[in-house]
Amino acid sequence: MTSTSDIAKDVAQLLIDKGWTLALAESCTGGLVCASLTDLAGSSDWFERGYITYSNQAKAECLDVPAEMIDSFGAVSEQVAKAMAEGAQKNAGVNVAIAITGIAGPSGGSAEKPVGTICFGWAMQKTEAENWTVCKTMHFRGDRQAVREQARDYALSELIKLLQ
Repeated sequence: MTSTSDIAKDVAQLLIDKGWTLALAESCTGGLVCASLTDLAGSSDWFERGYITYSNQAKAECLDVPAEMIDSFGAVSEQVAKAMAEGAQKNAGVNVAIAITGIAGPSGGSAEKPVGTICFGWAMQKTEAENWTVCKTMHFRGDRQAVREQARDYALSELIKLLQ
């Protein structure tokens, strides 16, 4: 099994090779992804910033996620993850941004969105003038920490696939 450190190193190398910079918009992971990336020496060459937008207000203020969107779809939705990723990419002026929003537990889940539901967004530069965004929803098992760690590793592993 690949360690988080190895995954982070792979992300770093791909970003260095492209000459790209990265920003994060984290909600339920509360900075775990940022921490795993900035644990690497030299990360300032490719890591721009992280937004910890735990509240709906923070998502709106820091990432320009429309309050109406959160009201309509819920903070844990692909629509909001997409808006978070695109807001982070735009506001940070980076080539790629990752967004994570979900329900880590142990409470807060519902029948439609049980504990362990995590929505991801990856906003990337396609050309000089065009961007595209990929969104996915995953369901992880385990306690709060396990869900958050799985979300961190999944977000970075999927970024590697998208960058290759």
